[in-house]
Amino acid sequence: MAGVTETTRMPHAESRSPEARLVMGALRGLRQDLFQDAFAYRPLRRMDVNRGLTRHLPERIRAYTGYLPHAAVAWCAFMVFIAGLAVLGSGGAVAFVFACLPAGIVLLTLVRPVLAFWTLLGMTPFLAVVGSPDGWPWPPNAFAAHLVVLTVVAARTRPRAGAWMWVLTAVYALLAETFLGLGHTSDSAPLLFFAALSLLVVTVLHVRRQAAAEVSAQQTVTAAERSKRTLLEERTTIARELHDVVAHHMSVVAIQAEAAPYRVENPPPELEQAFVTIRENAVAALTELRRVLGVVRAEDYEAPDAPQPTLADLDGLIRNVREAGLDVETTVTGAVRELPQGVELSAYRIVQEALSNVLRHAPGAGAKVEVSYVLGGLGLRIANGPARGLVKPSPGAGHGITGMRERVTMLGGEMTAEATEDGGYEVTAFVPVSREEQQA
Repeated sequence: MAGVTETTRMPHAESRSPEARLVMGALRGLRQDLFQDAFAYRPLRRMDVNRGLTRHLPERIRAYTGYLPHAAVAWCAFMVFIAGLAVLGSGGAVAFVFACLPAGIVLLTLVRPVLAFWTLLGMTPFLAVVGSPDGWPWPPNAFAAHLVVLTVVAARTRPRAGAWMWVLTAVYALLAETFLGLGHTSDSAPLLFFAALSLLVVTVLHVRRQAAAEVSAQQTVTAAERSKRTLLEERTTIARELHDVVAHHMSVVAIQAEAAPYRVENPPPELEQAFVTIRENAVAALTELRRVLGVVRAEDYEAPDAPQPTLADLDGLIRNVREAGLDVETTVTGAVRELPQGVELSAYRIVQEALSNVLRHAPGAGAKVEVSYVLGGLGLRIANGPARGLVKPSPGAGHGITGMRERVTMLGGEMTAEATEDGGYEVTAFVPVSREEQQA
């Protein structure tokens, strides 16, 4: 038909057989590992001295231990040089060049690892011709240099690159023995065997290091998620506790706004409408508050029957912890006065959590509780000494400190929690209270 052209469809990767895809993937890996950026400059980085056994060394010595991998490669290059001299003995310039070339290629792995492998593989036939009486197709120095280069390059790149280098080495050995052997005793099998062992060790270490990095990253993510969850749980707990306080105040506002017009004889209509608006807004706010609490309330949460505690209940708390075996000394300074209920509740919870931490994490230690009523707010200090006795302290997850810090931050205050010089612990907090809040 006119206007219709036929096109030849090229086979796509999806239409190829599994064997063809496997071969193409392998060749692509060979190109990526040993051909792309083969001449790239990749200097060997310093070793991390803050991990492993090196972190226990003195600072002056540890500054130089980062170059241990460089020193190991340099030592291997020196041994390859000595092996080359031992092959030819007093051969003059030829012996010196024969010894220097493989040693220099070993040093080349410090800056251009892939290039070092190709250079050594291309130079091996010439080294074999010069040193053929002592090994074919690898004289002793080329034998040692090849093992070192394969190991260093595989460690610096990836295990797959090491596998490809081993395969290319085996191919070269096969070709050298088939076409250039000429009756020489072959040392290819020992080289391939020791190279396989070396690459196996490098692969195991690489997999172990990669697994450790993945585990460390996962632990970091898990710790961050756990911290976020703990923070949300503490904020939810604080919201539940403060609900009763806020709901009480809103109920009082609604009741007073409803009763206020009856306390004034012949109130003007504007005043009555203002009180009606105040009551409606208070009721609406109370309804929204209960709705929000329903969102943050857990399924198994039950509202407390008793009113929320205040600083007036602190004496009962101290008696309870003393009965539990904690020696507590209490000090109250300043003019004791009634503070906003949210401040009183948070202060009580902070003291309660701090004393609970002393019981769990410092058994046998004494504690001091200081409550300071100052002009601009309320100060708290809970301190304890080091743990004593045979009871082992229980490990903590830091939830208590997080909860205390959230309460203080919510009220616009400041808090510190840190270890003391005598091995104890101290929690200090200051919650500002304005003059208008105290009068309210």
